[in-house]
Amino acid sequence: MVRRVRGMAGPVAVAAALVLPGLAVPAHAAERGWSAAGCGDEPSAPAIDVSTVQRYNASVDQVSAYEKAARTYNACVTRAAVKEETAISDEARQKIAYVHDSSAAIQSRIASNFTRLTTALKAGGAKLQKDTP
Repeated sequence: MVRRVRGMAGPVAVAAALVLPGLAVPAHAAERGWSAAGCGDEPSAPAIDVSTVQRYNASVDQVSAYEKAARTYNACVTRAAVKEETAISDEARQKIAYVHDSSAAIQSRIASNFTRLTTALKAGGAKLQKDTP
């Protein structure tokens, strides 16, 4: 929780933690190679300055603004990633179905050929046994 400090009588230790549920803190998308083109640039985390009460309060405002921008950016990235992952998955599923259907057709054709050839050989063998004295 971030707290504003309006005035201090003496030295005070201040600890602040920003918790963003559901917001991972990964390396910048550009560093990993993929980016969500329609989301703009990833917001930069502000520097925190706790050297004076005024700078601390300004830092609190900057962190709050960053949190809002980061949540908005993260939501956009999530939507873009899901859309792209779904498209990739759909394309892969179509390619797999094409390969599977082609493979199944080949296997069916070969099985049919074996059945036809085996039947022909059995019939030919039976005929030759009858014709042989």
